[in-house]
Amino acid sequence: MNWKIPLYKIATDNDDIKNIKKVLERKMDWAIGPEIEKFEKKIAKYVGSKFCVSFNSGTSAGHAALIAGNINSGHVIVPSFTFISTSNWPLMVNSKPKFCDIEEECLGLDPEKLSHSIKKSTKAIIPVHYAGLGCHIEEISQITKKKKILLIEDCAEALGATVNGTSIGTFGEMSVFSFAPNKIISTGEGGAVCTNSEKFYKKLKLIRSHGRISNEKYFKTNSQPNYITVGYNWRMSSMTAALGLSQFDKIEKNIKLRRTHAEYFSKRLTGLSEIKLPIEPNDRKHVYQLYTIRLENSKIRNSLQKFLSKCGIMTKIFFDPVHKYNFYKINNSYRKNFLSTTNIVSSQALSLPLFPTLKNEEKSFICDKIFQFFEENSG
Repeated sequence: MNWKIPLYKIATDNDDIKNIKKVLERKMDWAIGPEIEKFEKKIAKYVGSKFCVSFNSGTSAGHAALIAGNINSGHVIVPSFTFISTSNWPLMVNSKPKFCDIEEECLGLDPEKLSHSIKKSTKAIIPVHYAGLGCHIEEISQITKKKKILLIEDCAEALGATVNGTSIGTFGEMSVFSFAPNKIISTGEGGAVCTNSEKFYKKLKLIRSHGRISNEKYFKTNSQPNYITVGYNWRMSSMTAALGLSQFDKIEKNIKLRRTHAEYFSKRLTGLSEIKLPIEPNDRKHVYQLYTIRLENSKIRNSLQKFLSKCGIMTKIFFDPVHKYNFYKINNSYRKNFLSTTNIVSSQALSLPLFPTLKNEEKSFICDKIFQFFEENSG
């Protein structure tokens, strides 16, 4: 469909083109080029971690994090209110995902329910920072430290978010970021793992590049490298990293614009009793990778989505719960009252268009149409 207002647009400028062009024109180092290390250092500094390893996607980054953490049995606790890769990661390493319910404030793992979900077989916990808002990560971190369980943060949607002034991505042993098209910065496809552990850092570098250990660039030497473990080809390309560098130069500007747009929506829609708006607790900075409203039930939510689609406004349900997808229904036990908060929230959630270059008239049009829907469906 040719949307009048799409769900997202990537903010680009001439610097993006120039950076990619530089890599193209040198006619070499399109892989393992200098841009990759520069990009990794920029991410690490911004997040506040000692190390960063880039990957060709957030999914491969998360997969690598579990391998680096030596997770190969038992189960990993994850929310079901997330993108499916979070729950797939344990399956990729011969572990199993165990779903835990979310809380309603920040829509992340509920620390109280989490503490009751931990068993002897629990090998790791992966909380998700939904939509750009930090979950109750401080409480979760305290639990994992007490239980001595590996904590891997899924920060795919929350680059730049903070909790009590501390950057998301620094509470766990590792944190996973995504640079997919609708994220805070985008390289088309791409991801990264941040960590303060030199041990994990070295393992992650081996995992992403065939298990190869070498102090020289593979394509710049005729000496033979050594391979010391099983690895994959999960490297980010030099052109991708070059794009990431120029995208990073715009990150604070773009986050500010996202927050401005979110503030507009919240002010315009605050009078509609039928809608529950996203919140920003005083101790958190929300980067609004998504602007997700909640309706009373799925019937109203689906009707509003259909109406907005007819108006040319794209919306999306982030997320249908993973435990209701066919694969997980077939392979996991499922009960009607399983994950009650997750089921309620996912039946209500609807994400509106939000991106840095969203125009004032577009924001106004979206809000006008939402008001129109409820005026036509009142009573």
